[in-house]
Amino acid sequence: MLCIGLISFVYSLGVGTNTAETHPKLTWKNGGQTVNGEVTVDSNWRWTHTKGSTKNCYDGNLWSKDLCPDAATCGKNCVLEGADYSGTYGVTSSGNALTLKFVTHGSYSTNVGSRLYLLKDEKTYQMFNLNGKEFTFTVDVSNLPCGLNGALYHVNMDEDGGTKRYPDNEAGAKYGTGYCDAQCPTDLKFINGIPNSDGWKPQSNDKNSGNGKYGSCCSEMDIWEANSICSAVTPHVCDNLQQTRCQGTACGENGGGSRFGSSCDPDGCDFNSWRMGNKTFYGPGLIVDTKSKFTVVTQFVGNPVTEIKRKYVQNGKVIENSYSNIEGMDKFNSVSDKFCTAQKKAFGDTDSFTKHGGFKQLGSALAKGMVLVLSLWDDHTVNMLWLDSVYPTNSKKAGSDRGPCPTTSGVPADVESKSADANVIYSDIRFGAIDSTYK
Repeated sequence: MLCIGLISFVYSLGVGTNTAETHPKLTWKNGGQTVNGEVTVDSNWRWTHTKGSTKNCYDGNLWSKDLCPDAATCGKNCVLEGADYSGTYGVTSSGNALTLKFVTHGSYSTNVGSRLYLLKDEKTYQMFNLNGKEFTFTVDVSNLPCGLNGALYHVNMDEDGGTKRYPDNEAGAKYGTGYCDAQCPTDLKFINGIPNSDGWKPQSNDKNSGNGKYGSCCSEMDIWEANSICSAVTPHVCDNLQQTRCQGTACGENGGGSRFGSSCDPDGCDFNSWRMGNKTFYGPGLIVDTKSKFTVVTQFVGNPVTEIKRKYVQNGKVIENSYSNIEGMDKFNSVSDKFCTAQKKAFGDTDSFTKHGGFKQLGSALAKGMVLVLSLWDDHTVNMLWLDSVYPTNSKKAGSDRGPCPTTSGVPADVESKSADANVIYSDIRFGAIDSTYK
């Protein structure tokens, strides 16, 4: 047993000592009580270099051939480094507010976007069971144009970042490891505590990213995916109730297979007011006026959950969610199994949400406990058109019109140059009983 432990240690994902890992502080409220939390940036954004030196293990969108000829050797040679949150990633916090800047020109590199997690303590993610609860936050998306996504959501990551299940992972939650979502992403540099370097291929349209042969799957509750033009609330479910590594085509579209070929529901069941037929509800100068900040209230009705309700609060006024207005479909202003089935039928979409268990599976995933993710990103795959424009771009069928942004918008090169100063501000996170966090 001693030999096995030593071997695991030798090949484990370690941490560097060049930059101290000092997490930004972030207060939030649980049942009315103030909680002193912290946030950590995802391991994918971190500098990865050799132990005891500053030589890059990962540079641009490639792993070093010398240092990482295979995953085991790569894990032996390389470490994750601490983060300069403001200088490198454009992430700052003050009290209960967290600001994420889109493009940050640091001393040694240019950073685009970020993904952060709420910590319970230095080494443990804060876990949320949303069943029968309400999750509320205030957001400022006034500086998020077409093509950007300020996303706040929950995923079934391990509470410790995977250190218990995967002994090769020494870095853990403190260094933002263990990510997964319903897209089974293969662009993660580390999965299950080891580098995802085997079979790594650089992305042709992203100088910072690539894809390995493995992906990381888990259920995902998208409370908020939005810019100043459109927003969506979307549950996604997976067959497994914890983070699970996939390989190749079993990762679905991201692994080179069919879109619906994974153990997860990639499309989810989304409620986007524009897509659901109300084009005067959300946006600059509209009912929910995105030119100024507002509060987003999401209610998970039932334990286990059977319905997701949405409210907004702006300038002291509670605004109920818009109703759907789609031909041949009953009117809904919340998300439920009934809504999902009706929406998929009306739009002619594949109902993978129901296939993977619908709200019954969602309730089980929420009960398992989920990690809060706060992010800002652009889309190198389809330019965020699925959120704020017509997608597919040549489609005339119902549901394709998702927002008013031009189909030529959202190209990452354009967004990163013209909207480099874009940012999103999340603040005043509140969690508690239904109808207790916003009145």
